[in-house]
Amino acid sequence: MTSNRVLLLVGGFILYLIVQVVLLKNMVVFGTSFCFLYVFFILLLPIEMKTIPVMLISFAMGMGVDLFYDTIGIHTASLVATAFIRNTWLNILTPTGGYDENLNPSLLNMGMGWYVTYSLPLILLHHTLFFFIESLGTNLFLPVVQKIIGSAIFAFLMSIIVQLLFYRRRRGI
Repeated sequence: MTSNRVLLLVGGFILYLIVQVVLLKNMVVFGTSFCFLYVFFILLLPIEMKTIPVMLISFAMGMGVDLFYDTIGIHTASLVATAFIRNTWLNILTPTGGYDENLNPSLLNMGMGWYVTYSLPLILLHHTLFFFIESLGTNLFLPVVQKIIGSAIFAFLMSIIVQLLFYRRRRGI
């Protein structure tokens, strides 16, 4: 990985973290849908990146968000678990010819169908872990499921908007 690409990743990490804790922390739609956009930094990391570095980046991102949200590791646990599954899921979705070199699994690079198949299950995994850990059995099942579905849809739509506005084809983060 080139030093230019590393700088882009570090800059993206800082930018996603700042946007999450400053702009999106208090953004709630209908009282149940939260926007966890920071998950997409992990999902949009280069395809060739191995699982352990992705998990370490996820740990740092999760700890950063937990620090500002006062959630004592909930974001970290759910994001690291999502990072653990990410490469396995990418391998399952590998097209016949394989992936191109230095490719980010984004909407613009892979197309809407592939991106939905890739990102929605991982978003649902993250949100399911997050909200079930957060509730720890104190909430009813249906309100937790409502939070999971509403937040997953909200985060997915925000990711599409962010990618269409700020990302380019075949470029790094």
